[in-house]
Amino acid sequence: MTTINLSIEKRAYTEQETAAYIGMSRSFLRQSRMEGLRTNRTDAPPFIKIGRSVRYLKEDLDRWLDNHTKLEHLAQEGGCRV
Repeated sequence: MTTINLSIEKRAYTEQETAAYIGMSRSFLRQSRMEGLRTNRTDAPPFIKIGRSVRYLKEDLDRWLDNHTKLEHLAQEGGCRV
C-alpha cells in the first residue's frame, strides 16, 4: 500500500489569514471592502465571495502589495510639510 503525501499550497485566504499576510488589521479589510475606493484612503485588496464567505486569492494579494508605491521617506508622498 502506497501513501501519497499531498503538499497543497493554500490559494484562497480567510480574512484573518489575509490580515496577517499583508500586515494590516481585519478592520482595515472590512472597512475598505465596504467603503470602496475613497480619496486619501488605501484601496482594498481584491476579494471574492463564496456564498457568504469572503476570500482573498494569494496572487491578488501579491499583486496588490507590489502595486503600492515604495517610499524612501515621507516627503516623496507629500505627507511631510514644513
